[in-house]
Amino acid sequence: MTQLKEAKKGNVTAEMEYVASCENISAEILLNDIAKGHTVILKNKKHTSLKPLGIGKGLRTKVNANLGTSKDKCDPSYELAKLDAATKAGADTVMDLSTGGDIDAMLKQIMSQSKIPVGSVPIYQAVVDNVVKNQQAMVYMKGEDIFESIIRHAEAGVDFVTVHCGVTKESIERYSKQGRLLDIVSRGGSFLAEWIRFNEKENPLYEEYDKLLDIAYEYDLVLSLGDGMRPGCLQDASDRGMIQELIILGELAKRAYDRDVQVMIEGPGHVPMDQITANVILQKKICNGAPFYVLGPIVTDIAPGYDHITSAIGGAIAGSAGADYLCYVTPSEHLRLPTCEDVIEGVIASKIAAHAADIAKGIPGAIDKDIAMAKSRKNLDWKKQIELALDPERAKRMRDSSKPGDDEVCTMCADFCAIKVIADGKKDNPEK
Repeated sequence: MTQLKEAKKGNVTAEMEYVASCENISAEILLNDIAKGHTVILKNKKHTSLKPLGIGKGLRTKVNANLGTSKDKCDPSYELAKLDAATKAGADTVMDLSTGGDIDAMLKQIMSQSKIPVGSVPIYQAVVDNVVKNQQAMVYMKGEDIFESIIRHAEAGVDFVTVHCGVTKESIERYSKQGRLLDIVSRGGSFLAEWIRFNEKENPLYEEYDKLLDIAYEYDLVLSLGDGMRPGCLQDASDRGMIQELIILGELAKRAYDRDVQVMIEGPGHVPMDQITANVILQKKICNGAPFYVLGPIVTDIAPGYDHITSAIGGAIAGSAGADYLCYVTPSEHLRLPTCEDVIEGVIASKIAAHAADIAKGIPGAIDKDIAMAKSRKNLDWKKQIELALDPERAKRMRDSSKPGDDEVCTMCADFCAIKVIADGKKDNPEK
Protein backbone atom coordinates (compact mmCIF):
# COMPACT_ATOMS: atom_id res chain seq x y z
CA MET A 1 0.00 0.00 0.00
CA THR A 2 1.17 3.51 -0.80
CA GLN A 3 -0.58 6.81 -0.13
CA LEU A 4 -0.96 7.28 -3.89
CA LYS A 5 -2.52 3.84 -4.38
CA GLU A 6 -5.01 4.42 -1.58
CA ALA A 7 -5.88 7.86 -2.92
CA LYS A 8 -6.56 6.46 -6.37
CA LYS A 9 -8.94 3.96 -4.74
CA GLY A 10 -10.70 6.79 -2.90
CA ASN A 11 -9.55 5.70 0.57
CA VAL A 12 -8.72 8.45 3.05
CA THR A 13 -5.83 7.17 5.18
CA ALA A 14 -4.93 8.21 8.71
CA GLU A 15 -1.95 10.07 7.24
CA MET A 16 -4.24 12.03 4.90
CA GLU A 17 -6.54 12.91 7.78
CA TYR A 18 -3.61 14.21 9.81
CA VAL A 19 -2.11 16.27 6.97
CA ALA A 20 -5.51 17.74 6.06
CA SER A 21 -6.07 18.85 9.67
CA CYS A 22 -2.63 20.51 9.75
CA GLU A 23 -3.24 22.33 6.47
CA ASN A 24 -6.80 23.51 7.21
CA ILE A 25 -8.26 21.75 4.16
CA SER A 26 -10.68 18.87 3.77
CA ALA A 27 -9.35 15.32 3.56
CA GLU A 28 -11.34 14.87 0.34
CA ILE A 29 -9.54 17.76 -1.38
CA LEU A 30 -6.19 16.39 -0.23
CA LEU A 31 -7.07 12.88 -1.40
CA ASN A 32 -8.02 14.22 -4.83
CA ASP A 33 -4.70 16.05 -5.22
CA ILE A 34 -2.70 13.01 -4.10
CA ALA A 35 -4.66 10.85 -6.55
CA LYS A 36 -3.68 13.22 -9.37
CA GLY A 37 -0.01 13.18 -8.37
CA HIS A 38 -0.10 16.87 -7.42
CA THR A 39 0.65 16.24 -3.73
CA VAL A 40 2.79 13.76 -1.81
CA ILE A 41 2.90 12.65 1.81
CA LEU A 42 6.32 12.06 3.33
CA LYS A 43 6.27 9.03 5.61
CA ASN A 44 8.34 5.92 5.03
CA LYS A 45 6.55 2.82 6.34
CA LYS A 46 9.64 2.13 8.46
CA HIS A 47 9.58 5.59 10.05
CA THR A 48 6.86 4.66 12.51
CA SER A 49 7.35 7.49 15.01
CA LEU A 50 7.03 10.25 12.41
CA LYS A 51 4.09 12.59 11.92
CA PRO A 52 3.38 12.69 8.18
CA LEU A 53 3.99 15.83 6.13
CA GLY A 54 2.21 16.92 2.96
CA ILE A 55 3.92 18.74 0.10
CA GLY A 56 2.09 19.98 -2.95
CA LYS A 57 -0.89 21.79 -4.39
CA GLY A 58 -2.87 24.03 -2.05
CA LEU A 59 -0.63 23.27 0.93
CA ARG A 60 1.72 25.52 2.86
CA THR A 61 5.09 25.92 1.08
CA LYS A 62 7.58 23.74 2.93
CA VAL A 63 11.25 24.38 3.79
CA ASN A 64 14.12 21.88 3.88
CA ALA A 65 17.46 22.23 5.68
CA ASN A 66 20.56 20.30 4.57
CA LEU A 67 22.90 18.74 7.11
CA GLY A 68 25.76 16.28 6.97
CA THR A 69 29.44 15.62 7.43
CA SER A 70 32.24 16.05 4.91
CA LYS A 71 35.71 14.53 4.63
CA ASP A 72 37.29 17.77 5.87
CA LYS A 73 34.83 18.47 8.67
CA CYS A 74 33.40 15.35 10.22
CA ASP A 75 31.78 15.98 13.59
CA PRO A 76 28.55 13.98 14.03
CA SER A 77 27.67 15.72 17.29
CA TYR A 78 27.81 19.10 15.57
CA GLU A 79 25.54 17.88 12.76
CA LEU A 80 23.05 16.77 15.41
CA ALA A 81 23.28 20.24 16.95
CA LYS A 82 22.44 21.65 13.52
CA LEU A 83 19.49 19.27 13.29
CA ASP A 84 18.21 20.72 16.56
CA ALA A 85 18.84 24.28 15.37
CA ALA A 86 17.04 23.68 12.06
CA THR A 87 14.05 22.12 13.80
CA LYS A 88 13.73 24.93 16.35
CA ALA A 89 14.02 27.52 13.55
CA GLY A 90 11.04 25.90 11.83
CA ALA A 91 12.40 23.66 9.07
CA ASP A 92 9.79 21.20 7.82
CA THR A 93 12.33 18.55 6.76
CA VAL A 94 16.05 17.87 6.84
CA MET A 95 18.32 16.05 4.41
CA ASP A 96 21.43 14.16 5.47
CA LEU A 97 24.06 14.80 2.79
CA SER A 98 26.97 13.22 4.66
CA THR A 99 30.09 12.29 2.71
CA GLY A 100 32.57 11.89 5.56
CA GLY A 101 33.07 9.42 8.40
CA ASP A 102 30.65 6.61 9.18
CA ILE A 103 27.69 7.58 6.99
CA ASP A 104 25.48 4.73 8.22
CA ALA A 105 26.01 5.79 11.84
CA MET A 106 25.38 9.45 11.03
CA LEU A 107 22.10 8.65 9.28
CA LYS A 108 21.04 6.37 12.11
CA GLN A 109 21.58 9.13 14.66
CA ILE A 110 19.68 11.69 12.59
CA MET A 111 16.81 9.24 12.09
CA SER A 112 16.63 8.54 15.82
CA GLN A 113 16.68 12.21 16.85
CA SER A 114 14.78 13.96 14.08
CA LYS A 115 11.21 15.03 14.83
CA ILE A 116 10.62 15.93 11.17
CA PRO A 117 10.87 13.93 7.91
CA VAL A 118 14.36 13.05 6.69
CA GLY A 119 15.69 12.84 3.14
CA SER A 120 19.01 11.67 1.73
CA VAL A 121 21.04 11.28 -1.47
CA PRO A 122 22.05 7.60 -1.46
CA ILE A 123 24.53 7.90 -4.34
CA TYR A 124 26.80 9.88 -2.01
CA GLN A 125 27.20 6.84 0.19
CA ALA A 126 27.67 4.55 -2.81
CA VAL A 127 30.52 6.75 -4.06
CA VAL A 128 32.15 7.17 -0.65
CA ASP A 129 31.98 3.43 0.07
CA ASN A 130 33.60 2.70 -3.26
CA VAL A 131 36.39 5.26 -2.84
CA VAL A 132 37.11 4.77 0.87
CA LYS A 133 36.29 1.13 1.54
CA ASN A 134 37.18 -0.39 -1.82
CA GLN A 135 40.01 2.03 -2.55
CA GLN A 136 38.78 2.49 -6.10
CA ALA A 137 38.05 5.52 -8.23
CA MET A 138 34.41 6.56 -8.30
CA VAL A 139 33.98 5.49 -11.94
CA TYR A 140 34.52 1.82 -10.98
CA MET A 141 31.38 1.87 -8.86
CA LYS A 142 28.75 -0.62 -10.01
CA GLY A 143 25.14 0.24 -10.69
CA GLU A 144 24.14 -2.29 -8.05
CA ASP A 145 26.08 -0.26 -5.46
CA ILE A 146 23.70 2.66 -5.97
CA PHE A 147 20.60 0.49 -5.55
CA GLU A 148 22.10 -1.14 -2.45
CA SER A 149 22.56 2.30 -0.87
CA ILE A 150 18.98 3.26 -1.71
CA ILE A 151 17.69 0.11 -0.01
CA ARG A 152 19.87 0.76 3.06
CA HIS A 153 18.49 4.29 3.38
CA ALA A 154 14.91 3.15 2.83
CA GLU A 155 15.35 0.43 5.43
CA ALA A 156 16.74 3.05 7.84
CA GLY A 157 13.43 4.92 7.53
CA VAL A 158 14.39 7.79 5.21
CA ASP A 159 11.19 9.42 3.93
CA PHE A 160 12.43 10.67 0.56
CA VAL A 161 15.54 10.25 -1.57
CA THR A 162 17.08 12.38 -4.27
CA VAL A 163 17.83 10.23 -7.32
CA HIS A 164 19.45 11.77 -10.40
CA CYS A 165 17.62 9.65 -12.97
CA GLY A 166 17.60 12.37 -15.63
CA VAL A 167 21.36 12.56 -16.05
CA THR A 168 21.51 10.38 -19.15
CA LYS A 169 23.57 10.07 -22.27
CA GLU A 170 20.99 12.23 -24.02
CA SER A 171 20.87 15.06 -21.48
CA ILE A 172 24.68 15.10 -21.24
CA GLU A 173 24.95 15.31 -25.02
CA ARG A 174 22.50 18.24 -25.16
CA TYR A 175 24.41 20.20 -22.54
CA SER A 176 27.77 19.39 -24.14
CA LYS A 177 26.68 20.56 -27.59
CA GLN A 178 25.39 23.87 -26.29
CA GLY A 179 28.32 24.41 -23.92
CA ARG A 180 28.26 25.83 -20.42
CA LEU A 181 30.23 28.38 -18.49
CA LEU A 182 30.15 26.33 -15.26
CA ASP A 183 29.47 22.79 -16.52
CA ILE A 184 27.76 20.50 -13.94
CA VAL A 185 27.57 21.70 -10.31
CA SER A 186 25.35 18.98 -8.81
CA ARG A 187 27.47 16.48 -6.89
CA GLY A 188 25.22 13.57 -7.80
CA GLY A 189 24.97 14.84 -11.36
CA SER A 190 28.74 15.09 -11.74
CA PHE A 191 29.25 11.58 -10.31
CA LEU A 192 26.83 10.05 -12.79
CA ALA A 193 28.01 12.13 -15.77
CA GLU A 194 31.60 10.98 -15.22
CA TRP A 195 30.49 7.38 -14.62
CA ILE A 196 28.53 7.40 -17.89
CA ARG A 197 31.42 8.95 -19.82
CA PHE A 198 34.05 6.55 -18.45
CA ASN A 199 32.02 3.34 -18.70
CA GLU A 200 30.21 4.28 -21.92
CA LYS A 201 27.01 2.97 -20.34
CA GLU A 202 23.64 4.47 -19.50
CA ASN A 203 22.79 5.79 -16.03
CA PRO A 204 21.69 2.73 -13.98
CA LEU A 205 18.98 4.78 -12.26
CA TYR A 206 17.46 5.51 -15.67
CA GLU A 207 18.13 2.18 -17.34
CA GLU A 208 16.82 0.17 -14.37
CA TYR A 209 14.14 2.62 -13.28
CA ASP A 210 11.63 -0.18 -12.68
CA LYS A 211 13.92 -1.58 -9.98
CA LEU A 212 13.93 1.84 -8.31
CA LEU A 213 10.13 1.94 -8.47
CA ASP A 214 9.94 -1.49 -6.83
CA ILE A 215 12.03 -0.24 -3.90
CA ALA A 216 10.05 2.99 -3.54
CA TYR A 217 6.73 1.14 -3.64
CA GLU A 218 7.78 -1.30 -0.91
CA TYR A 219 8.57 1.47 1.58
CA ASP A 220 6.24 4.20 0.24
CA LEU A 221 9.47 6.11 -0.26
CA VAL A 222 8.94 9.41 -2.07
CA LEU A 223 11.28 9.77 -5.05
CA SER A 224 12.67 13.27 -5.44
CA LEU A 225 13.83 13.24 -9.06
CA GLY A 226 17.02 15.26 -8.85
CA ASP A 227 18.17 18.07 -11.10
CA GLY A 228 21.66 16.83 -11.83
CA MET A 229 21.90 19.18 -14.81
CA ARG A 230 20.81 22.28 -12.88
CA PRO A 231 22.57 25.54 -13.77
CA GLY A 232 25.31 26.65 -11.38
CA CYS A 233 25.37 30.23 -12.61
CA LEU A 234 22.94 32.66 -14.19
CA GLN A 235 24.62 32.36 -17.59
CA ASP A 236 23.73 28.66 -17.80
CA ALA A 237 20.09 28.96 -16.69
CA SER A 238 17.33 27.38 -18.79
CA ASP A 239 19.74 25.79 -21.28
CA ARG A 240 19.16 22.68 -23.36
CA GLY A 241 20.83 20.31 -20.89
CA MET A 242 18.55 21.45 -18.07
CA ILE A 243 15.43 21.34 -20.24
CA GLN A 244 16.29 17.92 -21.67
CA GLU A 245 16.68 16.55 -18.15
CA LEU A 246 13.32 18.06 -17.19
CA ILE A 247 11.65 16.35 -20.16
CA ILE A 248 13.12 13.02 -19.05
CA LEU A 249 11.99 13.61 -15.46
CA GLY A 250 8.46 14.33 -16.68
CA GLU A 251 8.38 10.96 -18.43
CA LEU A 252 9.77 9.21 -15.35
CA ALA A 253 7.28 10.97 -13.09
CA LYS A 254 4.46 9.55 -15.20
CA ARG A 255 5.93 6.05 -14.98
CA ALA A 256 6.17 6.39 -11.19
CA TYR A 257 2.57 7.61 -11.00
CA ASP A 258 1.39 4.62 -13.03
CA ARG A 259 3.15 2.33 -10.54
CA ASP A 260 1.54 4.09 -7.52
CA VAL A 261 4.88 5.58 -6.41
CA GLN A 262 4.89 9.12 -5.03
CA VAL A 263 7.24 11.51 -6.79
CA MET A 264 8.35 15.14 -6.74
CA ILE A 265 10.67 17.05 -9.05
CA GLU A 266 13.75 19.06 -8.10
CA GLY A 267 14.35 22.41 -9.76
CA PRO A 268 17.15 24.71 -10.85
CA GLY A 269 19.65 26.46 -8.61
CA HIS A 270 20.86 29.71 -10.24
CA VAL A 271 18.17 31.48 -12.27
CA PRO A 272 17.68 35.16 -13.20
CA MET A 273 14.52 36.59 -11.66
CA ASP A 274 12.81 37.05 -15.03
CA GLN A 275 13.11 33.31 -15.80
CA ILE A 276 11.87 31.84 -12.50
CA THR A 277 8.13 31.90 -13.15
CA ALA A 278 8.62 30.40 -16.62
CA ASN A 279 10.69 27.58 -15.11
CA VAL A 280 7.94 26.75 -12.60
CA ILE A 281 5.22 26.80 -15.25
CA LEU A 282 7.33 24.58 -17.52
CA GLN A 283 8.01 22.07 -14.76
CA LYS A 284 4.35 21.82 -13.79
CA LYS A 285 3.33 21.32 -17.42
CA ILE A 286 6.01 18.78 -18.34
CA CYS A 287 5.86 16.83 -15.07
CA ASN A 288 2.08 16.38 -14.80
CA GLY A 289 1.71 18.87 -11.93
CA ALA A 290 4.03 16.94 -9.59
CA PRO A 291 5.26 18.88 -6.52
CA PHE A 292 8.23 21.12 -7.36
CA TYR A 293 11.25 21.27 -5.00
CA VAL A 294 13.63 24.15 -5.75
CA LEU A 295 17.11 25.05 -4.49
CA GLY A 296 16.71 28.77 -3.97
CA PRO A 297 16.67 29.70 -6.80
CA ILE A 298 19.69 31.97 -6.38
CA VAL A 299 19.12 35.16 -8.37
CA THR A 300 22.66 36.57 -8.54
CA ASP A 301 26.10 34.96 -8.48
CA ILE A 302 28.04 37.75 -6.75
CA ALA A 303 26.84 37.59 -3.14
CA PRO A 304 28.86 34.88 -1.35
CA GLY A 305 28.18 35.23 2.35
CA TYR A 306 24.66 36.47 1.63
CA ASP A 307 23.24 33.65 -0.47
CA HIS A 308 20.51 33.03 2.08
CA ILE A 309 19.18 36.38 0.83
CA THR A 310 19.72 35.76 -2.89
CA SER A 311 17.92 32.42 -2.55
CA ALA A 312 15.07 33.85 -0.47
CA ILE A 313 14.36 36.35 -3.23
CA GLY A 314 14.21 33.54 -5.78
CA GLY A 315 12.29 31.25 -3.45
CA ALA A 316 9.57 33.83 -2.90
CA ILE A 317 9.13 34.27 -6.66
CA ALA A 318 9.19 30.51 -7.31
CA GLY A 319 6.79 29.79 -4.48
CA SER A 320 4.31 32.44 -5.59
CA ALA A 321 4.47 30.96 -9.12
CA GLY A 322 3.59 27.49 -7.82
CA ALA A 323 6.73 25.84 -6.40
CA ASP A 324 5.79 23.72 -3.39
CA TYR A 325 9.02 23.12 -1.48
CA LEU A 326 12.12 25.28 -0.92
CA CYS A 327 15.56 23.94 -0.09
CA TYR A 328 17.24 26.47 2.12
CA VAL A 329 20.53 28.10 1.25
CA THR A 330 22.75 29.37 4.05
CA PRO A 331 25.23 32.29 4.17
CA SER A 332 27.94 29.61 3.84
CA GLU A 333 26.84 28.48 0.36
CA HIS A 334 29.84 28.28 -2.01
CA LEU A 335 32.22 28.95 0.91
CA ARG A 336 32.20 26.29 3.67
CA LEU A 337 30.18 23.75 5.62
CA PRO A 338 27.50 25.74 7.49
CA THR A 339 27.57 26.43 11.21
CA CYS A 340 24.56 26.23 13.52
CA GLU A 341 24.14 29.99 13.15
CA ASP A 342 24.23 29.66 9.37
CA VAL A 343 21.57 26.94 9.53
CA ILE A 344 19.26 29.17 11.56
CA GLU A 345 19.71 32.10 9.17
CA GLY A 346 19.14 29.85 6.17
CA VAL A 347 15.95 28.36 7.59
CA ILE A 348 14.51 31.74 8.61
CA ALA A 349 15.31 33.28 5.21
CA SER A 350 13.59 30.39 3.43
CA LYS A 351 10.62 30.53 5.80
CA ILE A 352 10.20 34.23 4.99
CA ALA A 353 10.19 33.35 1.28
CA ALA A 354 7.77 30.46 1.79
CA HIS A 355 5.40 32.54 3.91
CA ALA A 356 5.40 35.42 1.42
CA ALA A 357 4.64 32.92 -1.35
CA ASP A 358 1.79 31.39 0.64
CA ILE A 359 0.15 34.78 1.04
CA ALA A 360 0.47 35.37 -2.70
CA LYS A 361 -0.99 31.92 -3.43
CA GLY A 362 -3.91 32.46 -1.06
CA ILE A 363 -3.09 29.47 1.16
CA PRO A 364 -5.81 29.26 3.86
CA GLY A 365 -4.77 31.14 7.00
CA ALA A 366 -1.42 32.29 5.58
CA ILE A 367 -2.05 35.99 6.21
CA ASP A 368 -3.61 35.55 9.67
CA LYS A 369 -0.39 36.13 11.62
CA ASP A 370 0.40 39.21 9.54
CA ILE A 371 -2.98 40.68 10.47
CA ALA A 372 -2.32 39.85 14.12
CA MET A 373 1.10 41.54 13.86
CA ALA A 374 -0.47 44.68 12.39
CA LYS A 375 -2.96 44.83 15.25
CA SER A 376 -0.16 44.38 17.81
CA ARG A 377 1.84 47.20 16.22
CA LYS A 378 -1.21 49.46 16.27
CA ASN A 379 -1.65 48.67 19.97
CA LEU A 380 2.09 49.15 20.62
CA ASP A 381 2.04 45.66 22.13
CA TRP A 382 5.72 44.74 21.96
CA LYS A 383 5.37 41.42 23.78
CA LYS A 384 2.84 40.19 21.24
CA GLN A 385 4.91 41.47 18.32
CA ILE A 386 7.87 39.44 19.50
CA GLU A 387 5.71 36.34 20.02
CA LEU A 388 4.42 36.57 16.45
CA ALA A 389 7.87 37.03 14.88
CA LEU A 390 9.37 34.23 12.76
CA ASP A 391 12.47 34.53 14.96
CA PRO A 392 11.22 35.71 18.38
CA GLU A 393 14.61 35.32 20.05
CA ARG A 394 16.32 37.65 17.60
CA ALA A 395 13.49 40.18 17.73
CA LYS A 396 13.65 40.29 21.54
CA ARG A 397 17.43 40.45 21.56
CA MET A 398 17.45 43.43 19.20
CA ARG A 399 14.80 45.35 21.14
CA ASP A 400 16.49 44.66 24.47
CA SER A 401 19.84 45.83 23.10
CA SER A 402 18.50 49.36 22.53
CA LYS A 403 15.93 50.11 25.18
CA PRO A 404 13.83 53.24 24.63
CA GLY A 405 12.99 55.72 27.37
CA ASP A 406 9.31 55.12 26.66
CA ASP A 407 8.34 51.41 26.61
CA GLU A 408 5.61 52.14 24.08
CA VAL A 409 8.04 53.08 21.29
CA CYS A 410 11.41 52.02 19.88
CA THR A 411 14.63 54.01 19.53
CA MET A 412 14.14 54.49 15.78
CA CYS A 413 11.44 57.18 16.16
CA ALA A 414 11.13 57.57 19.94
CA ASP A 415 8.44 60.18 20.78
CA PHE A 416 7.98 60.86 17.07
CA CYS A 417 6.59 57.34 16.47
CA ALA A 418 3.86 57.73 13.84
CA ILE A 419 1.64 55.11 15.44
CA LYS A 420 1.93 56.77 18.87
CA VAL A 421 1.29 60.24 17.41
CA ILE A 422 -1.99 59.09 15.84
CA ALA A 423 -3.00 57.10 18.95
CA ASP A 424 -2.30 60.05 21.27
CA GLY A 425 -4.19 62.34 18.93
CA LYS A 426 -7.25 60.11 19.10
CA LYS A 427 -7.02 60.07 22.90
CA ASP A 428 -6.92 63.84 23.05
CA ASN A 429 -9.63 64.29 20.43
CA PRO A 430 -11.80 61.16 20.55
CA GLU A 431 -14.51 62.72 18.42
CA LYS A 432 -12.18 63.74 15.57
